[in-house]
Amino acid sequence: MIPLNRRASLPRAGMEYFDARRKPHNVGKIIAAMVLTSLCIFVLKQSPGFGGNSVFSRHEPGVTHVLVTGGAGYIGSHASLRLLKDNYRVTIVDNLSRGNMGAVKVLQELFPQPGRLQFIFADLGDQKSVNKIFAENAFDAVMHFAAVAYVGESTLEPLRYYHNITSNTLLILEAMTSHGVKTLIYSSTCATYGEPEKMPITEATPQFPINPYGKAKKMAEDIILDFSKSKGADMAVMILRYFNVIGSDPEGRLGEAPRPELREHGRISGACFDAALGVISGLKVKGTDYPTADGTCIRDYIDVTDLVDAHVKALNKAEPRKVGIYNVGTGRGCSVNEFVDACKKATGVDIKVEYLNRRPGDYAEVYSDPTKINKELNWTAQYTDLKQSLSVAWRWQKSHPHGYGTN
Repeated sequence: MIPLNRRASLPRAGMEYFDARRKPHNVGKIIAAMVLTSLCIFVLKQSPGFGGNSVFSRHEPGVTHVLVTGGAGYIGSHASLRLLKDNYRVTIVDNLSRGNMGAVKVLQELFPQPGRLQFIFADLGDQKSVNKIFAENAFDAVMHFAAVAYVGESTLEPLRYYHNITSNTLLILEAMTSHGVKTLIYSSTCATYGEPEKMPITEATPQFPINPYGKAKKMAEDIILDFSKSKGADMAVMILRYFNVIGSDPEGRLGEAPRPELREHGRISGACFDAALGVISGLKVKGTDYPTADGTCIRDYIDVTDLVDAHVKALNKAEPRKVGIYNVGTGRGCSVNEFVDACKKATGVDIKVEYLNRRPGDYAEVYSDPTKINKELNWTAQYTDLKQSLSVAWRWQKSHPHGYGTN
């Protein structure tokens, strides 16, 4: 509230007499001043930013406001781009421990209009910060991407993974409950399945994760599912278990830029590109004795553009008091050796390959059956040419050898 200038409406000391002849004149001035002041306050309250009452803090008909946790990361930034292109209002929350401020700046430059995008630097493990964010913003839905997400690292730092994935998801759910946010799109993983006895993996495949990353994600899923069944929850929940993500924005605006110290734990595509750029001397393939045709792991590689399309379709189909669980993959497996060959063709570089022992926690063969998501969400992977997806990502890597440059 703007403080009123009370001194202007009170008599000065030594002038406390009453003059009946001036009463109508003074009363008229007071009434006019009150009306004008009220009008000014009303107009200011409608202005973005007044008293924290920005457009992000109120619901608007026809506008869906989505909180994207981890929106400065590889997948989260691509999801934010797609949401913004589809005219959603987006709030990104990220502590930048794994994300890139450079990605956020790209989005801010693409969508500078007021009320389209805001970035909040915060740690989702801080309950007070999370509650403050929900209290000051009117969210219609949450896309929860934020997570540490390296299988190998999870075996070295399991407690960090349980805190970051499982505990933080619990805090998000509590905040959603306190502030009446009813729609959750949860970013999960095929790592929750562990090593299934048969392929392909369906949503009914038993979940027996074998590493802390997969276990932490499954725990988070269990919490979400238990809460969604509770009385009065009225939650609209979509859980997307996706497979190995590759690629980047086809128009070259965003890409994957992991921190240098995390490269050894990162995706195989990142390692291939680092080898092609000469950042590392060659590619290290971990494990050649798996029970597969060529001895290397088999994975289902999903392009990030297809992945975010699945998230948007899930958001559009989410219904109160219903839970949807979907595998997001192509339905086709590809060995690590086949992937390396495709990467060599995409980059035009004869990458040196060194074969090492298995990485702890890895599975021999994982690929999806996407039948359910095909039928129920009308989603089908479109970017299924492995070499093409790698070529698109390689163009971004070549033009951004140091990632986004700053964080």
